[in-house]
Amino acid sequence: MLSNFKKFFKKNKRRSTAPIDPDEIFIDSENLPDFDTDQFEGRIERPIDKNVFTLVAFFIVLIGTVFIYRLWDLEVIRGQAFRDRSDSNNLQKTVIIAPRGVIYDRNDAPLVWNAINRESSDFSLRVYLPSAGLSTILGYIKYPTKDSKGLYYQDQFEPKDGLEKIYDEKLSGKNGTKIVETDVKGNIISESVIEPAKNGENISLSLDIKLQKKLASSLLDIAGRAGYKGGAGVVMDIHTGEILAASNFPEYDSQVMTDGSDNKKIASWVNSGNHPFLNRLVDGLYTPGSIMKLFVAMGVLNEHVIDPRAVILSTGSISVPNPFFPDKPSVFLDWKAHGYVDLRQALAVSSNVYFYEVGGGYKNQKGIGIASIEKYAKMFGFGTTTGLYFPGEKAGTIPSPAWKAKNFNGEAWRVGDTYNTAIGQYGFQVSPMQVVRAVSAIANEGTLVTPTFIKRPEADIAGSFEPSSRNFVSNGRLDAQDDLGTETINLDQSFFKIVKEGMRLGVTEGTSQALNFPFVEAASKTGTAQLGISKDLVNSWVVGFWPYKEPKYAYAIVMERGSKNNQFGAVLVMMEFFDWLHIYAPEYLK
Repeated sequence: MLSNFKKFFKKNKRRSTAPIDPDEIFIDSENLPDFDTDQFEGRIERPIDKNVFTLVAFFIVLIGTVFIYRLWDLEVIRGQAFRDRSDSNNLQKTVIIAPRGVIYDRNDAPLVWNAINRESSDFSLRVYLPSAGLSTILGYIKYPTKDSKGLYYQDQFEPKDGLEKIYDEKLSGKNGTKIVETDVKGNIISESVIEPAKNGENISLSLDIKLQKKLASSLLDIAGRAGYKGGAGVVMDIHTGEILAASNFPEYDSQVMTDGSDNKKIASWVNSGNHPFLNRLVDGLYTPGSIMKLFVAMGVLNEHVIDPRAVILSTGSISVPNPFFPDKPSVFLDWKAHGYVDLRQALAVSSNVYFYEVGGGYKNQKGIGIASIEKYAKMFGFGTTTGLYFPGEKAGTIPSPAWKAKNFNGEAWRVGDTYNTAIGQYGFQVSPMQVVRAVSAIANEGTLVTPTFIKRPEADIAGSFEPSSRNFVSNGRLDAQDDLGTETINLDQSFFKIVKEGMRLGVTEGTSQALNFPFVEAASKTGTAQLGISKDLVNSWVVGFWPYKEPKYAYAIVMERGSKNNQFGAVLVMMEFFDWLHIYAPEYLK
């Protein structure tokens, strides 16, 4: 069996090494199979070159090496740094606070504007024109405020007073947004604006800053010389109601209040008994004194109480019986004996006796009575607000029997009360803005305009108006309205002329002679109101208009709580003002 196996092995071994006959390899060309050579059928297969494998392996190793190195760099070499940055950085969506609009005067001089904030780029700083006597008119703002984490919980400028508050809707603009990346310390690394802020709109006031500064300095100058504790003044266009100058003293400083940096000074204002936060023009109420004789005179003429040419003798006082003490008559004093005066002269020299008699009646002279005094005072805008768009405006008081009964435990009204009311004393309370409006109605002969701090479009040549919630400032001017806000006083035009003649006589011969200038014809009326029980302090008034023949502007000045013995009254404020106009702004005297 073993021998058979060996034979078989040898036989097969010979076959495996024997040469192959060519006929076994090559096939007759006539017998070629139907191969698809494009699909490599019938082709002899060859192995891939070893260099290809070497090249692929090289690239795999190279890419792997780069990847491993980069991974090592990120995770090991700089891993802690990236971790710290990730933990420390913060992406926030934050506000871009829109700058407020600029406030200009009537000639485009800036009164309030914006400046670069070097401490924070989040919002601009608000800058107020210094030393212009405008703080209680312009007001002030509070800046946007952050919490302890640096997030704005108040992202708007917050107006606190004055025109900044009244016109905030237009001045505010619209905030934008941005993405800010900060580190753990709050330092900004990068930022990207998503929506830009829209600036607030500008507004143009009716004020002329040149006149404004001079009026303010004149008020302070006379107050300093005479010791007045406060005061206010206003100059207004009698046809449009545009306020050209308006000042208060004492007053706070808008810049200090906005910046909030001087706490000591702010505290002194808050605790001051002179009320520096009071806007005396509209919120201040004063006993008017003899300036009310202008409006009592209009009532006397319209009620035909006396012929304006008829005279009354002023010996310095009148006496009326005292029902409680017959041997002690009530004496009502004039400030001096004027002799015989008619209505024009009584206005010029400010005769109390004349107005006692035509107001309350005396002996054979009929008086218009308290009811008519109240009627004509209301007709000229007293006892109510002026329509000026300024929240907080006071209506004032016109004394009457009902008012006395309410405020003095039901006491009856007496003729002496009428006498005192006729000369602007007793319980009369008026604001400077009411007074300048009423005087304007005399100057323009019967139109009560509405005062405004906004420059009106030049196309509107009559009347006055103020913005409402639907009709606010646009592009620095007010949009026109059908209702111009004026009221007509239907009295005989001759009566206005008579009173105006008395005011002009007051400048040429009477109590306003300090205003008798060769370069302007002014018409004026002074007033002195005694204060308190001892009457040691007085309010000094001067009101009027110019030019006399073709009036354009009216004024009202009050100096508050000065000594009754001083020789410096409100009329000297206007004297300084007119002198300055003549040299520096003569266009206003034409």
